[in-house]
Amino acid sequence: MALDDFEELLADKPRNERWELIGGRVVRMMVGARWEHARIVQNIARRLGNQFDAAGGSCQVFTETFFMKSRALEAAMLPDVIVVCGEIAPGATSVDNPRVLFEVLSPGPEARDRFEKWQVSQRLPALQHYVLVARDRPHLEVYDRVDGVWRGFQVIEGLDGTLDLPAIGVTLSLREIYQRVLSD
Repeated sequence: MALDDFEELLADKPRNERWELIGGRVVRMMVGARWEHARIVQNIARRLGNQFDAAGGSCQVFTETFFMKSRALEAAMLPDVIVVCGEIAPGATSVDNPRVLFEVLSPGPEARDRFEKWQVSQRLPALQHYVLVARDRPHLEVYDRVDGVWRGFQVIEGLDGTLDLPAIGVTLSLREIYQRVLSD
């Protein structure tokens, strides 16, 4: 399906449903995630936002209800956490230039986040980091673009681990990401 057709379809969808367009395919999203998922999303967004505010830069954080749309990729996705740097048009409901995307993995949609969304996301010119976050253990999988090339991924495990996101000048500890979700 084309992005224009998807946007028309969104106008008629039931209010209690969430849909994405991933590479031209309409996907109905899970609604009502576990509290651990929501807490991890909040922790990431809060920590990133605090660092951006302290630095006074142009980066902003959005969560789960803000679209990443790309006409060229026939995509309209709702990442768990999205980081955008630079100006955003007044009244915008989407961006096409995310710098960082986070997906918190849940058993049902995990394969979609890990494979389908990654296949589309890696083609976004501005994207520099794609981070998969395990929900039930301190475990991250991080894809980094270096000098325009995706260099595979690194695995970061344990609450003492640290996530470095040089494209936005931020470091997050896994302890911060999993605060009030997992204990030592």
